[in-house]
Amino acid sequence: MTSVPTGTANSLSNSQIDEKRDAAGERLITVYIMGKAYEVPAEATIMGAIEYAGHQIIRGAGCREGYCGACATIYRLPGDYKIRTGLACMTLVEEGMTLAQIPSVPAEKAIYDIEKLKPNVSAIQQMYPTVFRCVACGTCTKSCPQGLQVMDYVQAAKRGDIATVMDLSFDCVVCGLCMLRCPAEITQPLMAILAKRLYGRYLRKDSPELAERVKAVEEGVFEAEYADLMAMGREALSERYYARDSE
Repeated sequence: MTSVPTGTANSLSNSQIDEKRDAAGERLITVYIMGKAYEVPAEATIMGAIEYAGHQIIRGAGCREGYCGACATIYRLPGDYKIRTGLACMTLVEEGMTLAQIPSVPAEKAIYDIEKLKPNVSAIQQMYPTVFRCVACGTCTKSCPQGLQVMDYVQAAKRGDIATVMDLSFDCVVCGLCMLRCPAEITQPLMAILAKRLYGRYLRKDSPELAERVKAVEEGVFEAEYADLMAMGREALSERYYARDSE
């Protein structure tokens, strides 16, 4: 083993540290956006990095907080063969990341009359037959940025268990990343929407509380509150939104 004197080691270390910073003092890293290299803040989200790099996002951005699924992204990291997926508003950039935005994943949406379907496996067979090509590889679950058990609800659909499909897919934001990665080319989120509609039409339990609230809306109980909200400016609305009680 060859030892290095302390002073020399410190000198080498300092010379190797070549951190780039922007005008605000933020540390910069290099990422590749749609094939071109950019220096962006190391603590930025992918969406923040794209905008920092000078791009205007006109398609593929919505709520910016992980709820709408509009900002689907695929990316690779240095030395890693895997194609990774995430939402641009929630995923942080990493040094050497190569990324591309997927503002819309092509998928054929079945057209149907819910009144002519039954809440069982026949509806799935008729409207989304590709579900039965599932090989249970788990790729859809691994690619879901919401951490949903996508493969499990696909298996439930194959059994005709509409209630389980509805339950497991309830928080789906339809970003399309599971469809993009599926080797069987299944349109999981669209099938799940059908299941939720079937559940709502045929299987849901009546809610007296919901009926009361709908009646109150129809009778104009909340009109004054609506008017107050409509008169608020953006900052006031934002303050009201973030001050609300939420889980």
